[in-house]
Amino acid sequence: MTAHISPPRISPAIGDLTRRAEVATGAAAAAADEVDRQARFPAEAFAALRAERLMSIMVPADLGGEGASVSDVVDICYMLGRACASTAMIFAMHQIMVAILVRHARGAAWHERLLRRLCAEQLLIASSTTDGIGGGDLRASSCAVERNGARITLTKNATVMSYGAEADAVLTTARRSADAAASDQVLVAFAKGDYGVERTVAWDTLGMRGTCSAGFRLTGTGDAEQVLAVPYQKIQPQSMMPIAHLTWSGVWSGVAAAAVERARSFLRSAARRSGGQLPPGAAHLTRATGSLRTLRGMVASELHRFESVAASEADLEKLDFQAAMNLLKVNASELATATVMGALQACGLAGYRNAGEFSVTRHLRDILSAPIMINNDRILANAANALMLVEVPTRLRD
Repeated sequence: MTAHISPPRISPAIGDLTRRAEVATGAAAAAADEVDRQARFPAEAFAALRAERLMSIMVPADLGGEGASVSDVVDICYMLGRACASTAMIFAMHQIMVAILVRHARGAAWHERLLRRLCAEQLLIASSTTDGIGGGDLRASSCAVERNGARITLTKNATVMSYGAEADAVLTTARRSADAAASDQVLVAFAKGDYGVERTVAWDTLGMRGTCSAGFRLTGTGDAEQVLAVPYQKIQPQSMMPIAHLTWSGVWSGVAAAAVERARSFLRSAARRSGGQLPPGAAHLTRATGSLRTLRGMVASELHRFESVAASEADLEKLDFQAAMNLLKVNASELATATVMGALQACGLAGYRNAGEFSVTRHLRDILSAPIMINNDRILANAANALMLVEVPTRLRD
C-alpha cells in the first residue's frame, strides 16, 4: 500500500477552531503550575480538549473528523504552549500519530476503525519510537514483530514513552520480523486492550514534567493487519519527522511567547511604579520580542513549505526539504530558548522567583527540553552528509 494522497482540504472555520482552542487553553493555564509541581498528567486540559472535539480535527470528514490542516494544529499547539507546555507537547505528539494514520493508513480497515473510534470517543494516541538500542535514534529498533499466522506479538523496552500510562492507543516502531535488520522497521497500532505497559523508569525531570514521559515495558498482541503496510522508512521522512518538527516548534514558540508576555507585563508594572522610567532590563525585552518575531516567522515559513509539497511523496523526500525540516527543529529550539532567557533577564529577580505573576522559571525549565528532544547535535551530525549535496542558493529569493 502506498501513502494515501488526499486532495487539498478545506479546514474548519478558523474562528470556530480558535474559540474551541481558547476553552482548552483556559483549562490548561488554570492547572499548569500544579501539573508542573506534581509532575502529573494535565487531565483538566485534556478533558476540555475532548469536550471541544479537538483530538480528532485532522481526521477527514468521511471518517468523522473535520479535515483540519497541519497549520491548524500548529496554531493550537502555539496557543496551548502559551498556557501549559506539557499539555501542548502531548497534544502535538498525539496529532503527529493522527496525521500518520490519516496519510498512510487510509483504506486499511483496522486503522480506519481506529480513526472512527478516535472521533467518536476522542481517544488519546501515544507514540513509542525509542527503545534500548540507540537512545534517540528513531531509525533503528531492537524489538521485532513476532508473527503466528494472522496474529502478532511485540515486546519493547520503551525507554521514553510520553503519557504512556494515560493513552488510549499507541503507535510503535519495531523491526519487521525477528530476522530483519534494525533499520527495517514498521509501525504498529495497538488500541487499549491490545497492549499493556509496565513502568521501568520514572519521570522526574527539570521541565516538561506533565508529559509523564516515563520508560515502560510495552507488550502488545493483535492482528497482523494492525501493522501499517507502508514501511517506516517512508513514514518517517514524509510525515513523522516534518510534522513533529513543525508541531514541536509551534509548542516552543508558544512557550516563548508566554515568557515574553510576562516580561512585557513586568516592565509595564515597573514603569508605572517609577513614573514611567523603564528598568535596566528593558533592552532584554526588545531582544526577546525581536527573536520571538523571528521564531514565529520561521515556523510560519516552514509550515507554508510543508503544505505546498504535502501531496507529493517525491518532494517530501527531497534532500533540501528534509534539511529544511531538520534545521527548523534545531533553529526553533535554540531561538525559543534564547527568547525565554531574554524574558528572564528582562524580569530580573521577579522572573527568577518560582512564584509570582512575573515568574518565568517554568517556561525556562520547559524550553530547555527543546534542544534535547531528538538531540540537536545528532540532527546536525546526521544532516551534514546530506547538506553537502544541497546547492547553496545563488539569489536571495531562491
